[in-house]
Amino acid sequence: MTKSTNGKAGAYNLNDQVGYLLRLAHQRHAEIFKLHTIEKLTPTQFSALLRISQQGKVSQNHLGRLAGMDVATVKGVVERLKDKGFVELKPDLEDKRRLVIFLSEKGENIVQGLEEIGMKITEETLSPLNEAERATLVKLLQKLT
Repeated sequence: MTKSTNGKAGAYNLNDQVGYLLRLAHQRHAEIFKLHTIEKLTPTQFSALLRISQQGKVSQNHLGRLAGMDVATVKGVVERLKDKGFVELKPDLEDKRRLVIFLSEKGENIVQGLEEIGMKITEETLSPLNEAERATLVKLLQKLT
C-alpha cells in the first residue's frame, strides 16, 4: 500500500496516478514545443506536415489515420495548412470524388527544418532521463498507443 502525501496508507495519491502524471508531462512538452516550433505550427499541424512529407500524396482520411486525428480535426488542420501555403490539394486521379493533399514548395522547404526542430524538442523533453530511461519511456508509450 502506498502512502499519500497526507501520510494515510491506502489513500488515493494523485501524485501516483498515470493520468495526472501524463497531463503534467504533456504540459511540460507542450511548453517546450511552443518555444521551438516555427510558423506558429500546432502539434497537429507539425505532425500532419511530417506525415504528408513521408507519404508524398495522401487523402485527408488517410492523413487523419496516420497522424491520429479524427475526421473533423484533420479537415481543419488541412485547411489551416493550406491557408499558410504549406499544402496543396488536387483531385485524386484514381477517384475524382477524393482530394489528395501534398506539400507545396513552401511546405517542402519548411519540413526540412521540422525534423531538426522535432529532435530538439524531444531531446529537451527527455533531458531529465538517461539514455536507458528514454528508450524505456518511448517503448512504453508506444505500447500504450
